[in-house]
Amino acid sequence: MNPDRYSYSAITQRPDFSWPEGKRLALYFAIGVEEYTPDVGATEDIIPGSGPPDLVNTAWRDYGNRIGGFRLLDRLATLGCPPTILLNTDAYDSAPTLIHAARQAGAEFVGHGLRNSDHLQTMSPAEELAYIEQVRHRIATEEGIAPGGWSTPWLAHTPHTIDHLAAAGYDYLLDLRLDDQPVWLLTSGNSILSIPYATEINDSSSCIGRQVTAEGFAQMIIDEFDEMLSASQQQPLVMSVVLHSFISGQPFRLRALDRALSHIANNQEGVWLATPRAINAAFRQTQAA
Repeated sequence: MNPDRYSYSAITQRPDFSWPEGKRLALYFAIGVEEYTPDVGATEDIIPGSGPPDLVNTAWRDYGNRIGGFRLLDRLATLGCPPTILLNTDAYDSAPTLIHAARQAGAEFVGHGLRNSDHLQTMSPAEELAYIEQVRHRIATEEGIAPGGWSTPWLAHTPHTIDHLAAAGYDYLLDLRLDDQPVWLLTSGNSILSIPYATEINDSSSCIGRQVTAEGFAQMIIDEFDEMLSASQQQPLVMSVVLHSFISGQPFRLRALDRALSHIANNQEGVWLATPRAINAAFRQTQAA
């Protein structure tokens, strides 16, 4: 990221505001619904180093779109939280029943590439822009509304990514945790809003990347929630939890996740269970780029 994309701002020196209905903490849950090209390109692996044909890692990832994703949608429904789907659009073809279930749950669909085996940093600037536009067009065609948000596969950007997102018509980015409030990103065109995205309250980076236990990850969610709910008395904040259908959708992690969701359900005063689209709209009503 070019540091000139945003300027320094101390949270103690900003105008105060509240989220809808006077809420102080906006909370969204993102579920990665992903598709991979077996044995080609980037992969998320539970057993690293397996050669092709890598049936074990492929099956582990496929579990999410066959089972885990449905169970995560059910969990969020019990909390009363609309899901945010970080969508590889190839899943429209490979897992249509899961997409339908998310749609029925009132999900927001955020562009997350065609498939998670892709990597923007391997593309030319023209290829990258066309790729970003292709994802937006597919979601608009399937959902009847273009995605407002984008989440970059592997969180791996090029010097042109932010400009391309603005050119393609995206309004906000879910990739960065530079702040606990939305931050305007400068582009060569319209400004993009960076909505806080959990790089650590994220089952991929924590449970797979750093081998945090299911119970440990649930406690991370609880501690993040309690601290941010307390801090939101001073400033309105945004918290996110990032889950993946094939990681947190595993039974032993679901059972631990239930404890975190129950804690949130029992402490909802002052909390706005939202989607990034709603957070973007509310913030733009109170702040200027």
